[in-house]
Amino acid sequence: MPTPPAGRTPAAFDRRRTTAVELDNVTFGYDRTRLVLSGITMSIPRGRVVAIMGGSGCGKTTILRLIGGQLRPREGRVVVAGRSVPDLDRDGLYALRREVGMLFQFGALFTDMTVFENIAFPLREHTDLSEEMIRDLVLMKLNAVGLRGAASLVPSSLSGGMARRVALARAIALDPMLAMYDEPFAGLDPISLGIVGQLIRKLNDALGITSVIVTHDVYESLKIVDYLYFVSEGRIVAQGTPAEVRASTDPFVRQFVDGEADGPVPFHVKALPLEEEFALHAG
Repeated sequence: MPTPPAGRTPAAFDRRRTTAVELDNVTFGYDRTRLVLSGITMSIPRGRVVAIMGGSGCGKTTILRLIGGQLRPREGRVVVAGRSVPDLDRDGLYALRREVGMLFQFGALFTDMTVFENIAFPLREHTDLSEEMIRDLVLMKLNAVGLRGAASLVPSSLSGGMARRVALARAIALDPMLAMYDEPFAGLDPISLGIVGQLIRKLNDALGITSVIVTHDVYESLKIVDYLYFVSEGRIVAQGTPAEVRASTDPFVRQFVDGEADGPVPFHVKALPLEEEFALHAG
């Protein structure tokens, strides 16, 4: 289990140790011949920021889809806030999703709506709040991400970092108990990347939510998360707190953290030795 982050008392940590998300021996595949995930087990406590890391195509985003109920596991349990996600009926699944905020890769803002309308959209769809209350809530969310002055702009006029912050404000519009972030740092410049990372941490703590981040960005993640899971070829191959990851001698962790070209994840796709292939084609 992760240790209490700096600035939090042990008592505060104990009060929030209830599990928000649990995957128990989860196996998933789109067909019978190839598994995407095999025996995935992870426990995410309430109030924590947890990262799921690994190379492209290792199954990270599939884990988010299982948590959100878009996919059903072939084997194992997926439990969110005490509810078995695969066993929920349509109404139960939609009710759960109203408690989950999602930041998609590259934001996925509605291009024909203003910044204000993008954030107001989930409030209008899922609540009976008055327009006056929705206006106040939208402005509060925008203020939290530093973009209240951009409410009337359209997404095409925003920088990449600003668009990601708008998407973050929309993800927390309904004050979810769980927020999921799919590659929130992709394509951002260093300043915007740092801003978005710190916003995820600060909003998580201020709202008392739980955050699950799928990302490749080791450096930024180690600054803001409480715990990390490393996934390779559909399995969890390493896990730990940021301090444990930094000190790890595990070959996979070291290759991933240090950005080494070769290691447990090979640079070269398996093939015949080059001389043999030349000889084969020459013959």
